[in-house]
Amino acid sequence: MEFQDRVLKCVDCGADFVFTAGEQLFFHDKQFRNEPKRCKGCKSQRVSVLGAAPPRASFQGHTKVETQAVCSHCGKQTTVPFRPTQGRPVLCRDCFRDRRHAASA
Repeated sequence: MEFQDRVLKCVDCGADFVFTAGEQLFFHDKQFRNEPKRCKGCKSQRVSVLGAAPPRASFQGHTKVETQAVCSHCGKQTTVPFRPTQGRPVLCRDCFRDRRHAASA
């Protein structure tokens, strides 16, 4: 399948922007069904307003979430690299390692 650059109109600012053949190939490979609706400027502004990280931020110095928690098994204060979900146990590093080791044995 051969793609050609297409000019689209941004739904936010109304400006024309180019949906390149390379971007179309990427969308096709990822099986995205919808073409982009916003130009790059409006998309980045929308992401900053919504507080979401841009897709590439995880590869370019995006900081991990660090949450203080109490281990469900031993009761020790710990820091975990995620936001705990209600109803699910939170384990410190030692208890997590012990459970993983016990499960693999």
